[in-house]
Amino acid sequence: MVLRTRSSRSRPLAGRLLAGALLAALALPGLAWAAPRTDLVLGMPVEPPGLDPTSAAPTVIGQVVWQNVFEGLTRVDRDGKVRPQLAKSWTVSPDGLTYTFALQTGVRFHNGEPFDATTAKFALDAIRAPGSVNPQKALYAVIADVKAPDPATLVLTLSKPSGNLLFWLGLPAAVMVEATSRDTLKSNPVGTGPFRFAAWRKGDRVELTRSPDHWNTARKVHLDKVTFRFIGDPQAAVAALRAGDLDAYPLLPAPELYGAFQKDKAFTAVPGLTEMKVVAGMNNAAKPFSDKRVRQALMMAVDRKLLIEGAYSGYGVPIGSHYTPNDPGYKDLTGLYPYDPAKAKALLAEAGYAKGLTFTFKSPQMAYASRTAEILQAMFSEIGVTMTIVPTEFPAKWVQEVMRDRSFDMTVIAHAEPMDIAIYANDPYYFGYKNPAFADVVTKAAQATDEATRLARYGDAQTILAEDVPALFLFVLPKLSVWKAKLTGFWQNEPVPSNDLTEVRWTE
Repeated sequence: MVLRTRSSRSRPLAGRLLAGALLAALALPGLAWAAPRTDLVLGMPVEPPGLDPTSAAPTVIGQVVWQNVFEGLTRVDRDGKVRPQLAKSWTVSPDGLTYTFALQTGVRFHNGEPFDATTAKFALDAIRAPGSVNPQKALYAVIADVKAPDPATLVLTLSKPSGNLLFWLGLPAAVMVEATSRDTLKSNPVGTGPFRFAAWRKGDRVELTRSPDHWNTARKVHLDKVTFRFIGDPQAAVAALRAGDLDAYPLLPAPELYGAFQKDKAFTAVPGLTEMKVVAGMNNAAKPFSDKRVRQALMMAVDRKLLIEGAYSGYGVPIGSHYTPNDPGYKDLTGLYPYDPAKAKALLAEAGYAKGLTFTFKSPQMAYASRTAEILQAMFSEIGVTMTIVPTEFPAKWVQEVMRDRSFDMTVIAHAEPMDIAIYANDPYYFGYKNPAFADVVTKAAQATDEATRLARYGDAQTILAEDVPALFLFVLPKLSVWKAKLTGFWQNEPVPSNDLTEVRWTE
């Protein structure tokens, strides 16, 4: 006997059977329909020293909190384009000296404090303050004055035009912070982003949770919880991925192990580009590197293709100047001083070093740097140059001896900041390079408000560096990302060092 209700009699038999089948499936564990996961465990090779990108230089800080916890007036997207963020629009005066921003309204920080023009003024003034330790303070020195005429309007007056300003405002160093949380951001970051800081277990992990009231309702965030695990040992990172303890590892520090993931259908492994330009910096202020011919000869002693093969298992892109293929206006200048040991030896002889020369190489103790040093040492020996490698603890000892004391002959490091070619005009800077023509052209490039003019001048700057060789321009570190095949939304390339998780989701 079947008991019929009024509703069941009015429903077609096929519909009732389908509904019953669905209920039965959901009741059986083996056949249950599960919603996509909303948690993510992501591995990183280095733990950040703090979580405030406005007060320290390490890029790993931004790789945890930028676009996740903190947001800026503008943002840089996965293609390197500048997009509106906390500033929803802007206008620029004809002379390029006044930027007027219309700000988003109804935005609150995670501690409940409102974001408005007064807060934005506080954040920008803090960057430019005399005692500021902001890692990119020099970029924002062009801002002469900041005014907040009303809560939704911010006006910046510049001392000179800056065609890069909107890009600079989208970097981690320029994220918006508010006064009451300013002093504790290193350990308790408070921003306006789609994720809130939850916990930091030093030496192990940082945990974020989705903010339930993020202002940008048009941009759906799919993850409820994100855990950053710090696993520096490459073998341990690989083991964690394969065991399922990690869902993703955006910068795998073991290029020799990457190929196996590319063949494994359980993972997505697509190499991308970063902004990390690997250069062997020389002390241009002292012999023998004060002689441009010596620097050019050493550049011709380097087989970039072989170097990339040995240092990074063939992953990476050779460069001939301090610019990457990610950057607008990139010029491939690797052919200016191609690998040619015979010409290198002849040029050394012309510079007075027919019998060769000897110098030391301070190698920061990181895998890519150590491998690069060893390969350069072998290549230089082919032209009669003796290079003694001095392993140097990184960051403290290396930063003190190279960046601050400039007590070195040659070194190697990956410069990670995007569009940072102007560092060669800084005085002082560890290269000890001085060329008024270069300083003039990068100044004009930065001040150009016309895009075509700006990129043309950056092209000129690239050419000057390629010809002068203040550093050996080697290759761009690749973004060797690995994530589970059921994940989507990660950045393939990295125009800004980041792990922007706002579009990451599980597909099932």
